[in-house]
This record gives sequence, structure tokens and C-alpha cells, in this order.
Amino acid sequence: MDFEIRDRTVNQGRRSLSAERAAYFLLVQQGFSNYEACRIVGINPKTGRRWRNGRNASGGTGAAPPVRPVAPASASCGRYLREEERIHIADRLRERASIRTIASELNRSPSTISREIQRNRTIDPRGKWHYRPHAAQSRAIARRPRPKPGKIGLNPELRDFIRDHLERRWSPEQICQALRARFPDRPEMHVVHETVYQALYVQSRGELRRDLARDLRTGRARRKPRRQAQQRQPRYRDPMVMISERPAEAEDRAVPGHWEGDLIIGKDGASAIGTLVERSTRYVMLLHLPHGRGTELVRDALVETVQTLPAHLKRSLTWDQGSEMGRHREFTLATDIPVYFCDPASPWQRGSNENTNGLLRQYFPKGTDLSAHTREDLDTVAAELNGRPRKTLGWETPAERLLKLLAA
Repeated sequence: MDFEIRDRTVNQGRRSLSAERAAYFLLVQQGFSNYEACRIVGINPKTGRRWRNGRNASGGTGAAPPVRPVAPASASCGRYLREEERIHIADRLRERASIRTIASELNRSPSTISREIQRNRTIDPRGKWHYRPHAAQSRAIARRPRPKPGKIGLNPELRDFIRDHLERRWSPEQICQALRARFPDRPEMHVVHETVYQALYVQSRGELRRDLARDLRTGRARRKPRRQAQQRQPRYRDPMVMISERPAEAEDRAVPGHWEGDLIIGKDGASAIGTLVERSTRYVMLLHLPHGRGTELVRDALVETVQTLPAHLKRSLTWDQGSEMGRHREFTLATDIPVYFCDPASPWQRGSNENTNGLLRQYFPKGTDLSAHTREDLDTVAAELNGRPRKTLGWETPAERLLKLLAA
């Protein structure tokens, strides 16, 4: 504290207590009671109560409102923790209950309870922490009002650094990395690039001038919305045919010749192996991609592989919406096999292929260079999988089931 605690035994007359007042409210915010905070600062407990609760006008003394008014009852809702919940947390922490137990009792997520304790606990000068529910409630209410001032607007040094580098045609991401490199020990100078974009585009914040947006590489003065369906860019140049339009015979696996495909990716995404699985027999074929997984390479490998099949086993191919299938129309024109695409984030729509990829990871572990495997290696692995009996086939092997179809 940057003031000298007064000796209460000596009458020193009236003097300003602005420093003591600030220190008092800091201690109260940390969870100290009125009596403890007044004792530490060196003031009468009645003075502390008047500061906190306000006072009525009397004689020549004017009235003063409460410094921290009580929050309205509507401020607490199901989304936020209520004061009685914070009291329950404090009681159970004293009983050494686990966070998951407390969360179960309050019907909250364990992460909610953990974040509450981390944000609103009180740390004493010795480094030990305590959870005081009423102080935690006060802190939560103080943080809740919106809008809040942005980090760039509150720090002139940070604002000037960003402005100067934007004028030098630096991108926001480059500026943020430069801030971390130049000020490694000053977290108040660290921001992410989204903070810079918001300071430029959200003009109500008034943190950076709008004309600085012209220095961005896009030159846009406002953010381009992309969430509207009509404004999304198409996934491929040629329109997709979705899995909902796939023939019903492919869904029930009664007719052979419907395939599912995907890639298994190697270390750092630099290599890949293509996989094809026939839905009714679970027969596996592997695509050799030693030079990468570009759209032309995948198209050529698919064409080369399916050309070895008889006509009645070339009915359809189902794939996810990976970028490697950007030339799916050229593949269809070359092989007369229609390609159907799964819905986003729906791997169960290619269940046989996903299961087979899991089996293949026994031979091609994650984090390895898949380009090191030769065509002969892939043929050996495929033959071993196709010779393994499968419960779903009545303990026949995929090779045996496919041989029956070819003979028929």
C-alpha cells in the first residue's frame, strides 16, 4: 500500500482518505470482510460500511449512494450461476468434495464449476486460495455488463503499434506474431488477429480508424458474411450428387457393385493411400498414391483401379466431401460410375469404409510416411484383409464372397 496507516490513538483531524478508500474496496473485492478490510487499511469499521452502503443526508453532510448497488433479481438466469449455487460450491469445497461431485449435485457441467473456481477464487498474500461465494458473486456481476471496452482501445501503445504496421501493409496475423516476439513478457501487448479484425470492422468500438481497412490485402471496409447459404462457395467446380439420391439397392447391400471410398493420411498430411470397399462383400482395393493426393492423381488412380472390375461390379461410388474428389465428374465420364457424396460430418454414411480404414491402420500406423509403401506392399495388405473371415459375411472371407458373385 502506498500510504501510511494512521495511528487511531491520536486525533489527526480530517484529511482525504482516497488512497485508503481504494485499498478498502480492493480488499473487499478479494473477499475480505468489512472488519478485516478496515483493520488492514486502518479505518473505523463504520467508515467502511458508509463507503460500501452509502449514507443519508444529515446536517451539513450530503447523501451518498451505495458504491456497489445490488444486482436486480433478473440478472441471474439458468445460464449463469446463482448466488445460492456459489454458496453450495463453497460449502462442498470445505468438505473436500470433488468438482465432478459438486457439478452433479448442481446439475452443471464439471467445466462450469472448474472455471467458476478459477475465475472467482480469492488468493491471499501467502499464495493460498479460498473460494468465497459472496465475493465471487460480486466479481461475476461486475464482469457481466456489455459492451466491454476492447483491449486495443484500452492500450495506446498497443493501438499505435498495430496502426503503424497496418500502414506498412502487414497482415493482422503477422502483427500479432510480431507483438509476441517483441514483447514476450508483456501479456497486455498480446492479441490474436481476430481482435484486430474486430477493431477494424466493428466501428462502434472505435479502436482503429475505418480507413485502415484499406491497407488490408482484401481492401474491404467491412467483413464479408459467409454464413448465409446463398453466399457459400460451392465445394467443387462441378455440382455434387448427394447420398440421398443414391439408389435404394445400394443402401440394403443386396446388389453388389456399390463402393465406398476414402483416403488414409500419413505424417503431416504429406502422403496418402486410397481405399475402396465394396458394400455387400466388404472386398478391399487400395489406391497407390506415391506422389501426393492432388485431384488429378486421385482421379487417375481411381480410374486405373476400377477398370480391372467387371461391368456388373461398377455401379456407384460413395465418397466424403474431401477436396481430393474435385475431378469427380471426369472420373464419372471415364468409367461411367456415378459418384455420390456424403453429408458433412457424417462418417456413418460410409460405415464399411470407416471400419476398413481402422483395420488398415494396423498396417499403416498414423504418423508414418505412407509414400514409402510400394504397389506390391498395398496388394499384399489388401490380399490379407480379403482373406480374413468376417462375421458379417457368415464367416466367409470377402474374396470367397466376391468369387461367388463373379462365378454367378
